[in-house]
Amino acid sequence: MATIEDVASTGADTPRPRSRMRGGLVTIGTVAALLVAMGLTVLGLGAADNAVANYDGSSWLWSTTRSEMARVNGVTARVDTRVEVPGARRHQMQVTQTDRLLILRDLNTGQVSSLDLATLQITATTPTTPGFGVNVALHEDAAFVVDAVQGIVRQLDPRSLTPVGEPVRYPPGITGGSFDGEGRLWIAVPSEGTVSSITAAELPATPGAALPAGAGLSPKQVQTYDVAEPSHELALSALDEGVAVLDRTSASLVTVQGGQTRRADLTMTSPGALPERTSGPQVPVTVAGERRVHVVRGDSEVRKFTVPGAGDRLSPAVAWANRFYCADEATGTVYSFGADGKLVDTIKGSGTSGPLELEVRENHLFINAPNSPTARVVDDKNQVREVNKYANDVLGGDPPPAPPPPPPPKKPRVGKPSAPRAVTAAAGNASARVSWRPAAANGADISKYVVEGADQRHEVGANQRAVEITGLTNGETYTFSVHAVNAKGDGPARKSNPVTPTAAVPDPPASVTAEARPDGTVLVKWPAANGQGNTIARYAVTAASAGATAPAGESTKTELVIPAGELEYGTQYAFTVVSVNDKGAGSAASPVSNTVVPFTAPAAPADLRASTVADQPGTIAVQWSPAVENGRPVTKYLVDVGGKTSEVTDVRTTVSGLGDGQNVTVKVKAVNEAGPGAEASTTARTVATPRITVTGSSADATSVTVTFTVDAGGGNATCSAATGGQSASGSCSSLRVTGLTPGTAYTLTVTASNAAGKGTATRAQSTDPLYGIATCNNGPSGDQRTYCDADVDGRNGNEIFSVPQQLNAKQVGWARPGTRLKAYCKQQGGNVDSWIYNNQKQSTWWVQVDYSGRNYIPWAWLNLEGGDNINVLPTC
Repeated sequence: MATIEDVASTGADTPRPRSRMRGGLVTIGTVAALLVAMGLTVLGLGAADNAVANYDGSSWLWSTTRSEMARVNGVTARVDTRVEVPGARRHQMQVTQTDRLLILRDLNTGQVSSLDLATLQITATTPTTPGFGVNVALHEDAAFVVDAVQGIVRQLDPRSLTPVGEPVRYPPGITGGSFDGEGRLWIAVPSEGTVSSITAAELPATPGAALPAGAGLSPKQVQTYDVAEPSHELALSALDEGVAVLDRTSASLVTVQGGQTRRADLTMTSPGALPERTSGPQVPVTVAGERRVHVVRGDSEVRKFTVPGAGDRLSPAVAWANRFYCADEATGTVYSFGADGKLVDTIKGSGTSGPLELEVRENHLFINAPNSPTARVVDDKNQVREVNKYANDVLGGDPPPAPPPPPPPKKPRVGKPSAPRAVTAAAGNASARVSWRPAAANGADISKYVVEGADQRHEVGANQRAVEITGLTNGETYTFSVHAVNAKGDGPARKSNPVTPTAAVPDPPASVTAEARPDGTVLVKWPAANGQGNTIARYAVTAASAGATAPAGESTKTELVIPAGELEYGTQYAFTVVSVNDKGAGSAASPVSNTVVPFTAPAAPADLRASTVADQPGTIAVQWSPAVENGRPVTKYLVDVGGKTSEVTDVRTTVSGLGDGQNVTVKVKAVNEAGPGAEASTTARTVATPRITVTGSSADATSVTVTFTVDAGGGNATCSAATGGQSASGSCSSLRVTGLTPGTAYTLTVTASNAAGKGTATRAQSTDPLYGIATCNNGPSGDQRTYCDADVDGRNGNEIFSVPQQLNAKQVGWARPGTRLKAYCKQQGGNVDSWIYNNQKQSTWWVQVDYSGRNYIPWAWLNLEGGDNINVLPTC
């Protein structure tokens, strides 16, 4: 199997990758039948190609918005197979894989599915408790489900997901569950300060078959190491051989390799984090509160470097190919640092916030943003290539555009933590149990709590707010103090009540049950405990989650209602109960309860936006970001737009049937198992009929220009202007209508149109008058030559006719040469010759002029002002 140990790692003694090839053959008919049986959709390749696409160099990446797995070929940086996972749209998904198997755990439903990559068939499913707290690990043929809340590690046959042998049991609140390169599963136990490894039992050749003689029947806990004081907060990262354990309470990193433990002390002022798997000899520890990465090799810190940017949303840095890669989930950016800690590359993402998954697999680093259509692949030469996970967009429209990034938060004032709240102590047999409520962090993460008393000092992890103090003397009275520590130092201490240990302790409750209720509360119940001769005064309830224990409250009854919001929605919890009698003596802890996941109605949808649909009347488009689910999947959204209600399962919808220009209130609620959640609201307006305001007009002899503004009513307006049988269209700010008659009064009508209708406005404007000068009509012979210099029976000038022809019966008079005549338009008529200034001007055009009304003179006898251009005039 190609596993993480086969990739190049950071460090001088990094092994080179080993090259192998695999393949298989499945018929197209077989694959098609399997796909129909599965109810899955495969996109991108033919069926036969999908079935055998399991060679090295690839990884399956999850896309939340499309509810599908995309198989990304690291060599080509292309998606060659896409598989839809029914019923998981917008769900968080844990993915673990080998070359032959893909195991998925849906965090929203808890369902675990096994997908055989040779056939693309889901071979089995099994339920787990939804939410965070259960982890699935896979290595070659070994699969484990780690229930961190209950402290149960169970091996499964990955082909059938059936249990293998007996589980390995730990105290509640474990953490980890990752395979090292040797195939050992590592688990950390914060309550004991230990880390241990588990080897898998051998599987039969086929599910349900008998095992070979002598083969193990159950997984085994083979090694246990002390790595921290009890109740320290631990995180682990599996190595090529062994494990690295970060003691977040003491700020130290312990590596366990070859049976030897080595500790490196770190200078951290905030809690650190580790990647799930580290390749190579150098372990990066990411301190998000400092935006710094500490690199540890063996028992010493070899370097540290700062990650650019602001905020504390850094995911744990990953070592790969002599570099370190650290993702900023607030901006979607991945920073690449050289072996010397210097920034060498910045891999830009979508610019939006969201989870980023970095996994070294098959000799490549895969960078996946589950909420984005884009992934990236980094090869062992540190070359980065972008991958479109939505290639062949066959699932429908594009996903909603990412909302703009939120403004950077204001930096809080940072100070020392406050005193812890409600510090209480209960006496036991030569022991005492001290618990407390959280201190206020005051701007810097709490790194630990310090418990002092009875000449003892205990440092406890930030999420381990309960500790057993042993070695006390029965009959003596003790008081304990607790204070918190953050980057600014020690906060004030708060003292507990005095307690006197005694052998006369009550029994614990025999059993505990828990129920998560839709209002966000959790009901914890238990039977009355035996006080062994004393009265039970109260019960103390402790909540255990993955890697953490903390007091949940106290009750004088046999039940406790934990208020809404006290526990994190969507996270798994189990509970233990301690009986405390009237003497202040406390019992041992009860058996752990069933696991529950607190939930309540969803939060209000974020980034609600409602907008006018420009090309549709009475229509509003609504879009929002998914609501915080608060522990249960959102099943639908209730959308109210101006009183019109609808139910949608997407994060966008379009509502029609509203009035034109209607202002509406838009309300959206998310619905989950608890019912409708908080409401988000905004306002919007449908397309209104355009409104035009004329701002001015101007004219020349044959055209009018009108200027105006248009309120398009939220739509896309088109504009036109018309008068005198002429029109113009185009700009919605200025239009020029041509072909008009000079010296004429016009009324222009301006029209703007959109999806809701038309709006109009009018403007009165006259064209400028156009004049011409009557010319001397001096012919070459006869009486005509006297027209220019002497009267002949009063006929000294140019004839003007009521028609565009030289008809004596239609003559209305003569214009003396040099007479200025107002011109209106041109008209084709009889041909007229003229000799003007010894040049011939011959034309069939006649000009309508203002002479005894509107009558005609040959253009040959009239010089138009402005260039004598007959084409300036419109046709009559």
